[in-house]
Amino acid sequence: MRFIGAGSRPGQPHVDRDLIFTVPNFLTVLRFMGVPIFIWLVLAQKEYGYAVLVLAIMGSTDWVDGYVARRFNQASKLGRVMDPIADRIALLAVAVTLVIAGVVHWWYLAALVIPDAVLLAMSLFYFHSHPGLPVSLIGKVRTGLLLLGTPLLVLSKLDFPFAGACFVAAWIVLGLGLIGHWVAAYNYFWAIRRKGKLLAAGDDGGS
Repeated sequence: MRFIGAGSRPGQPHVDRDLIFTVPNFLTVLRFMGVPIFIWLVLAQKEYGYAVLVLAIMGSTDWVDGYVARRFNQASKLGRVMDPIADRIALLAVAVTLVIAGVVHWWYLAALVIPDAVLLAMSLFYFHSHPGLPVSLIGKVRTGLLLLGTPLLVLSKLDFPFAGACFVAAWIVLGLGLIGHWVAAYNYFWAIRRKGKLLAAGDDGGS
């Protein structure tokens, strides 16, 4: 069973519908709600075990909402915008929390924030909102790696025999995720620039 694009129906085109109350959108909101719970568990309670469980649930919803959207024709325009935003907020909020808790250094947070800040500035400059670009394959893989590596890193803070192995595995996965993050950002940078210039050229031609 494939993980990327799971639930797609062969021969049926992907259509984003004008829907709001769908199962995928509910799962995306659930991912939003997991963020403050994770922050509370790590910073206030120091409960890293439960924090890993919350991260695992958040990560699973990222895959499940995409599967349900494709399998049951519940893909929506709102979900297309909201899903990547939920991913970014979750990854950044978790990274900030782990920096404060001393689990990771500030450079990890900077490596996540800088590409997203550049893309946000470009999106606001060209479109004054979300650019409406489809999520790339490398973007999906990047998100998956970061969502997998983060709970492994938190798990390595627990006192158990394989904590050291979890730490090494976590940074291998996170390292690959960060490389993918920058490669995806590079591709989105040029995609936003091309779309922005085409939009500007169309406006000039119509005026």
